[in-house]
Amino acid sequence: MKTVEEQFAEISATFSGATLTPVGGGMHLVRVPNFPLPEGWSQSSTEIRFVVPNGYPYAAPDCFWADMALRLRGGAMPKNATLGQTMPGQTDAQTLWFSWHVNTAWNPSCTLSTYVKVIRTRFEALQ
Repeated sequence: MKTVEEQFAEISATFSGATLTPVGGGMHLVRVPNFPLPEGWSQSSTEIRFVVPNGYPYAAPDCFWADMALRLRGGAMPKNATLGQTMPGQTDAQTLWFSWHVNTAWNPSCTLSTYVKVIRTRFEALQ
């Protein structure tokens, strides 16, 4: 089983500028700048952030954050998204929180790249 750092290396190889920061309690914050978005969003890319929980990979990442100004192209707030939800390692609430969960069975063989694919799938849903 690969470590968090080894799994993050796969993400940083794909997304330039991605960071992995310990935030205490056995958790890490992953930040991916310039995450490309499909047509239908108010921006062509956003920075995504998600927490690698204590207990990972047995505990799945849950929810993610994006740029505060991100909306659907027509200006509507995305489904299951809220302003003002802070995350570990964040001192202000300048992000858009997506209450979005893994819809498939999560198991310890899943990776951080698996979770990035979950986020991509959410953005492709255009809701």
